[in-house]
Amino acid sequence: MGAGRSTRDGGVSVGGTQDKQPNAQLNSWFVRSGWSKGELARQVNRRARQMGALHVSTDTSRVRRWLDGEQPREPIPRILSELFSERFGCVVPVEDLGLRSLHQPTASSGVDLPWAGPQTAQLINEFSRSDLMLGRRGFLGASLALAAGPALVEPMQRWLVPTPPAGPAGHAGAAAVPSRDSGNRPSKVSEEELALLESTAVMFRSWDNQCGGGLRRKAVVGQLHEVTDLLQESHPERVARRLYRVTGELAALAGWMSYDVGLQPTAQKYLVLALHAAKEAEDRPLGAFILSSMSRQMIHLNRPDDALELIHLAQYGSRDTATVTTQAMLYAMEARAYANMGQVNKCHRAVRTAEDAFTETRPSEDPDWISFFNEAELHAENAHSYRDLAYVAGRSPTYASLAHPVMEKAVQLFEGDTDHQRAYALNLIGMATVHLLQKEPEQAAGSAVQAIKVAQQVRSERVNTRIRKTADAALRDFGEVPAVAALTERLAACLPEVAESA
Repeated sequence: MGAGRSTRDGGVSVGGTQDKQPNAQLNSWFVRSGWSKGELARQVNRRARQMGALHVSTDTSRVRRWLDGEQPREPIPRILSELFSERFGCVVPVEDLGLRSLHQPTASSGVDLPWAGPQTAQLINEFSRSDLMLGRRGFLGASLALAAGPALVEPMQRWLVPTPPAGPAGHAGAAAVPSRDSGNRPSKVSEEELALLESTAVMFRSWDNQCGGGLRRKAVVGQLHEVTDLLQESHPERVARRLYRVTGELAALAGWMSYDVGLQPTAQKYLVLALHAAKEAEDRPLGAFILSSMSRQMIHLNRPDDALELIHLAQYGSRDTATVTTQAMLYAMEARAYANMGQVNKCHRAVRTAEDAFTETRPSEDPDWISFFNEAELHAENAHSYRDLAYVAGRSPTYASLAHPVMEKAVQLFEGDTDHQRAYALNLIGMATVHLLQKEPEQAAGSAVQAIKVAQQVRSERVNTRIRKTADAALRDFGEVPAVAALTERLAACLPEVAESA
């Protein structure tokens, strides 16, 4: 058998079968995951379909060969990295799995990018075009890797560094791509067109809150690409700033929707590019909001130290410009980071500060992108902080009892709110996890069943995954309870593990 023989699923035997050694690193992660070979194969296939990598068709025997030392081709190493990262709640690089990427990431796939307007517009234009053209075939996700730690935080700190003044060809050191014109020449983009673009971003955000990220993500990416086409032309300073602001909002939304459907590296790249656009728009509050989304992703990946640094950067950069509502949201996210770090006193203090700040909120002064942070969302974030503290403290009943009434209030406030169906589902799941912590399996199953009903109305892999994890936890701890057994049957019938369209 010759080296390099390719297979339908992208596997390749490197150096011949006789040279292979068992992959001890991959075996270690696999054993600790608790998955069977068949379950891992099914998850790889499902994630590949999400990415559009339709050529991937993995089975139990293929997984066994990976464990025995066979090196699979892209996008499988990246898929395995994402799956194990989500399973263990931390970033698990390809290299830590004993695998190697056979395609080196392109120069534009990192997060340490030039902070200059023309390059920002070009990078977003190119990335959104690649997403539209290649995303469904799996190549885009395969070329990206998640950044964490100093590799992520240090480049983001340059968000606060003043941009060098523009020269005759644009920003200092930039390619000769016109984007701003300090003269009085009229813009090719009318006031009506600018207002329409801005209202489109509002509409897309509304759709995302109602329906989840899986239904309209490609439409948002397409609109983003069109706006960056406009930024390739020369505009007066005020018009360029508004175009960059819309670009930042759309890129942030594309990132959030990618996060919602489970495309973590893609989500991070969009959020990084969104922060660059917000800097060009000179919109510090928008930048702080984008950093808070990056912080949420780091909490999801069990990187609370990174999450906290990003939130502190957001707070510092917007301290004199953000509305009270935005400040309250940032304090609530600070509490989430402290909770996941086990910093009890600091978490309590941040929760109280968020609550105090929210009493001064003035919605009429808020930009649309922070309108999601209402009383229900405040309770939801604080409840999840207490719930997370309970987990970090070894399933502490004290913190679970603190989370219970706050989570219950969030669920009550979201119930019947047709504009925030995904948030309602997520908080029903949160309520179920609190019931499990309090050893109330029947109530946990009831909340999870309600969440399934709502999940069927939205397109959010994040919601579906959290329901499955909650059901798995219930089955593991209370499998003998009839309501829990019924929950698992309901889940299999109503939310089968099929591909989500991104």
